[in-house]
Amino acid sequence: MPNPAREPTFLPLTMAAAGESGDEGARAVRDRAESADRAAADCWLSLVAGCTSGRQALITSLHDLSEATCGYAGLRWWLGHGSLHRRRVSDAEHRIDDAVREGDGAEFAEAFIGYDQAVATVVVHVQNRLGKSVT
Repeated sequence: MPNPAREPTFLPLTMAAAGESGDEGARAVRDRAESADRAAADCWLSLVAGCTSGRQALITSLHDLSEATCGYAGLRWWLGHGSLHRRRVSDAEHRIDDAVREGDGAEFAEAFIGYDQAVATVVVHVQNRLGKSVT
């Protein structure tokens, strides 16, 4: 996990929730979260510098993380009982996309908080459903 004292961290809750689990689905979520976190840090630097580089990489990484979260949760739950969570993840992902396109750093940071909370909540819910300990 990135060291917050040395570099920005955008998905700390998600990475902590996915933890170091031996579970294949949780590992996939964590791997995608780490990739998205690196892309977010790069995009953040671009926003601060007024550049446009790295923005599409972030959007792709977030989509990959959302897909991994769906896979971990299970499509049946994701489309059924988890639909509220699915909407929260999707809405937050779109909010980040809007902030990136507009170059709005404050909105970007705020939207990431919501996205991180939404994805981490799904991971914890799945782990509780499966009877796994949450790290």
